[in-house]
Amino acid sequence: MQGYPPSFVPAVAVALTLGYLVSRWFRSPTYKLKHIPTVGSSGLIASYSEALRFFRHGREMVQEGYTKYYGTPFKVSMMGRYMVIISGPEMIEDIRRSSDEQLSFRDAVAETIQTDYMLGKEVRVDPFHIAVVRSPMTRNLGVRFPEIKDEITTAFSELIPVMHTKEWTSVPALRTVMQIVCRSSNRLFVGLPLCRNPDYRKIQEQFTIDVFQGAQVINMYPPFLRPIVGKLLTKVPMNIKKVVDHIGPIIQERLDKDKQFGPDWQDKPNDLISWLLDEAEGPQRTIRDVAIRLLSINFAAIHTTSNAFTHVLYDLAAYPEYVKPMREEVETVIEAEGWTKVSMGKMRKVDSFIKESQRLAIGVLSMNRKALKDFTFSNGVTVPAGTHMAVATYSTHVDETSYVNPDKFEGFRFAEMREEEGESTKHQMVSLSHDYVTFGTGRHACPGRFFAVNELKAMLAHVLLTYDVKLPNDGPRPENVWFQAGCAPNPTAHVMFRKRA
Repeated sequence: MQGYPPSFVPAVAVALTLGYLVSRWFRSPTYKLKHIPTVGSSGLIASYSEALRFFRHGREMVQEGYTKYYGTPFKVSMMGRYMVIISGPEMIEDIRRSSDEQLSFRDAVAETIQTDYMLGKEVRVDPFHIAVVRSPMTRNLGVRFPEIKDEITTAFSELIPVMHTKEWTSVPALRTVMQIVCRSSNRLFVGLPLCRNPDYRKIQEQFTIDVFQGAQVINMYPPFLRPIVGKLLTKVPMNIKKVVDHIGPIIQERLDKDKQFGPDWQDKPNDLISWLLDEAEGPQRTIRDVAIRLLSINFAAIHTTSNAFTHVLYDLAAYPEYVKPMREEVETVIEAEGWTKVSMGKMRKVDSFIKESQRLAIGVLSMNRKALKDFTFSNGVTVPAGTHMAVATYSTHVDETSYVNPDKFEGFRFAEMREEEGESTKHQMVSLSHDYVTFGTGRHACPGRFFAVNELKAMLAHVLLTYDVKLPNDGPRPENVWFQAGCAPNPTAHVMFRKRA
């Protein structure tokens, strides 16, 4: 350039580049969250190393932060972003009281399980099915409970057929439990005979696995690559087509009868399809949309309940001293009440055993939120818009200020708490509290927890009355699998069953 020294252009380029980098730095999450302490290194390069460490040591990293910074936020590096971790009842209460315009549960979950690619965009944009699970489905559990129990009994007898032998039978725990949960859940969702259709069940079971694994893979990539990876991995169109092949004619028949006879026609099935159609409006009242909702609800029901009951089986086999008192409780309640939803509520020891199992076999983080605007906690700490945050679940559950011998499995821990004066209605598994956050808190607490807990209790009660269980070679409880923020039961371990002696 005429009139300028030769070094001028390179100098301007360097200055502009530095200016751009400085501006990016001040807009970056690293700078905006610099006031929040970090577990591990927060350097630009080192933070990616810490994100890789989180894959295998997430529980230890969060526990380190929980111990050092209890009651105030800290952060850990994950692939492509920081996760701000919340601890203590005051901060959990702040999350409970926050509005969706401040801290969004929906946006956080959409990125955690990659909803658009794994479940379908409709589930994120218009999740009307959540209200259906919370209200009509929960309200009808009592009426439909005998059918759920019938499916549990039938599924167990077909998948663990030991009634005609005194020998022990080895059963792959997680795989078998998933089939039982899928059948009993879909007895409520779609009824007979579809809930027993092998192809339909396989679609729902495999979809659960695909979502979980696919979301994990997508989240291993930086954010700018996730749309590409998501589109390559998504199986949503294929899964919708498969489900529609089975459920389409049933939905169309319901739609036709609604149009012909109105919403309350004679002999209308009392199941999830009907409850969804009762609430659906406009574009929601299509075969495709209802199929997507069924897939989504099945994913939530099958994945969480299968994992939970597999953990329960491992604990039942590992701690046989709890079998006799729980059997006696179940026999007493069933003799007086029969198999009903009400009778499930009277099984305090069974409820406590399951709750204790989930206290220890729980993920590292839960109650995920994304800040849509700057948010200030009651302790004065502000997190900027765009921040992802979650509660330190496992660390909360093993906090010695809340639990005596917190690392020890004590199956009747919560039943004993309920015996104290004024505590009889507290400490049930479905109850929400700041020291037991399996189901979250507030308006975003798990809407299906009443169904899940009743299903878990019915399955455990059935096992107690029907089988003896133990671990192969009388071995120790199978180790849990910890990966990133998740905790899963050992996927290959077996449990031994025989006809109850």
